[in-house]
Amino acid sequence: MTENLESRDAQAIADTRRWVQRAVIGLNLCPFAKGVEVKEQVRYVVSHASGAKALLADLKRELLALQAADPALLDTTLLIAPDGFYEFLDFNDLLARADSLLADLDLDGVLQIASLHPRYQFADTEPDDIGNYTNRSPYPTLHLLREDSVDRAVAAFPNPEAIFETNMQTMQNLGTAGWDALEVHARIIPGDGA
Repeated sequence: MTENLESRDAQAIADTRRWVQRAVIGLNLCPFAKGVEVKEQVRYVVSHASGAKALLADLKRELLALQAADPALLDTTLLIAPDGFYEFLDFNDLLARADSLLADLDLDGVLQIASLHPRYQFADTEPDDIGNYTNRSPYPTLHLLREDSVDRAVAAFPNPEAIFETNMQTMQNLGTAGWDALEVHARIIPGDGA
């Protein structure tokens, strides 16, 4: 049983790392990602949570670990949750609780949490809008970031406000066929209709 779980964890991490390398870095969706990935300052960790309470417990552990770690060794964490949270809106609703946890730990302003999901959908868009794919990860994922690192990266970038528009244009140019060719999409999860 443990071997099977380790194998599943390794697969989730490999899928997520491939997505980071091919989509996030490869398409330059986040111009700040390459530096930390190349320096191996990204922690990829799998949560076995299938419910909010367990995921928040794992999130607390990872927030405290990131805060305590030397930024030169660990700059950011991707907390991957392959065993639940199949519906984007349910996962998105969890973010308010995650932000409350951040405040409870007195880490608001020190760390921040971003969400990524196989069915990510920006407000006022259709589910199949290609722009949504900028935040579509292989599995439901919480991205833990250091505020200082984000501030430094934004300050060093000539026009950070243009990143979103550039990403939307990149995705329009790529199209769904181009995205599919990257082979970074989610594993089949309940509710896919597959």
